[in-house]
Amino acid sequence: MRSHREASEPPARSATSCSSRAPVPRPASLHALRNRARIAQATARLIAEHGLNDWLAAKRKACRELGLPEHEPLPGNDEVEQALRDYNTLFHGTDQEASLRAQRQDALTWMERLAEWKPLLTGAVAAGWATAHSEVRLELEAEDAKSVELSLINAGVPYAAVTMQGREPQLRLESPQATVRLVILSPQQRRNRPRRERAAVAEERLTLDQLRLLLGVEKER
Repeated sequence: MRSHREASEPPARSATSCSSRAPVPRPASLHALRNRARIAQATARLIAEHGLNDWLAAKRKACRELGLPEHEPLPGNDEVEQALRDYNTLFHGTDQEASLRAQRQDALTWMERLAEWKPLLTGAVAAGWATAHSEVRLELEAEDAKSVELSLINAGVPYAAVTMQGREPQLRLESPQATVRLVILSPQQRRNRPRRERAAVAEERLTLDQLRLLLGVEKER
């Protein structure tokens, strides 16, 4: 069974420091920019090879491994995502493409089964930088999260509730290619979500039809 990973730290472009202290704003020097790139690359390696699911912790671990001081500014998640793309291309090219396709096919199967709740594929598998440790993340729309759980129970699908304090209900399923995480939003939460072009970091979201097109799969009649 594969381990799962997804960034527990919300995507952000602003940097924090290697320590837990609040960052001190200062102009970025060429040296600082180089260190940010080094930290992003080391973080990408830790995520890709060890499946670390807490990106902030992975950045701080990378910072320590590089022997950088605690006050060193950390890269944003967008920088780590790009480093993951580069890492996959450099070290796992063909294997990563095959793994990604299998994860997307797995996502397609679940999206078809859960079509009633207007599923969207999000996260690493949608964006294309997923590693072998990445989970398949599906966003569902439901007035009551219990209706999704009841449907899974009736279909005999094992699942586990994920406790995320102050966040939307989430369920975890185990599938052949990856762990599948279901994030359940109400219609109002979906309507109020910032549009991609207004978000600080644009998150890739694929509808069922878009994923079919991407995989070259025709809709069943």
